[in-house]
Amino acid sequence: MIKDIATPIRTQEIMAKHGLTVKKSLGQNFLIDPNILRKIVGQADLTKQSAAIEIGPGIGALTEHLARSAGKVLAFEIDQRLLPVLDDTLSPYDNISIIHSDILKADVAAAIAKELEGYDDIMVVANLPYYVTTPIIMKLLLEKLPIRGLVVMLQKEVAERITAKPGTKAYGSLSIAIQYYTEAEMALTVPKSVFMPQPNVDSAVIRMTKRTTPQVEVIDEDFFFKVTRGSFVQRRKTILNNLQAAMPDGKEKKELILKALEDAGIDPTRRGETLSIKEFGGLADELYKHFG
Repeated sequence: MIKDIATPIRTQEIMAKHGLTVKKSLGQNFLIDPNILRKIVGQADLTKQSAAIEIGPGIGALTEHLARSAGKVLAFEIDQRLLPVLDDTLSPYDNISIIHSDILKADVAAAIAKELEGYDDIMVVANLPYYVTTPIIMKLLLEKLPIRGLVVMLQKEVAERITAKPGTKAYGSLSIAIQYYTEAEMALTVPKSVFMPQPNVDSAVIRMTKRTTPQVEVIDEDFFFKVTRGSFVQRRKTILNNLQAAMPDGKEKKELILKALEDAGIDPTRRGETLSIKEFGGLADELYKHFG
């Protein structure tokens, strides 16, 4: 029986053996609880016909659990110091490929085509570095990769924003951007005590299942996201006030914004946080006629 990497003793042994220190600049916190890892992997519904993509494998704690459940694991690691460590800790497994690359700069589609050929069911499963969570998720969604979805651990507050519903404090442009492409749900919360070193914030795991088509059809996606971002710049202001600031010459063209709101059936005194994604879609299309 192979000993799990994710225990406090084994993690300390590995770090001592390789003279490793945690790099705070890369947001490194190593998981030291196999039960949490099993729960994370369980959320991905993997079989030996599935492949998994991991970002930031660290010393391989989650990677080995993925290798046990999936047919193939492709991991992207930015920290060169960890490559020989991963060679060592993951040596019992022959179904893992590690790419030394910053995921934000990597050609993920090309890596999938090369390393995961023959796999139709691909899931991203990762404990994301908290300082770049949103750019990583958005990159993976915007690049229209052949993935079923993502199961990721991130800061609890960000998880709440991503999964938030209209009318709640956490709901905003990030909720809309991710729910436009996926069905996002909170899977589990994770205590600080399962990390070494312990982070300053609570963590959560969310599951995002890609939609076959976006939640709402819009004329222009970029314009739709511009409208949603602009609607939350000052949360306490009405949708009309925010849009006047967000649209080109919006103050002078207030009547056009009012007409778009009326045609979309939206009261101009509402706040952005009360609008559903479908309502934002209709509003963006009406505004596009005048500002697109």
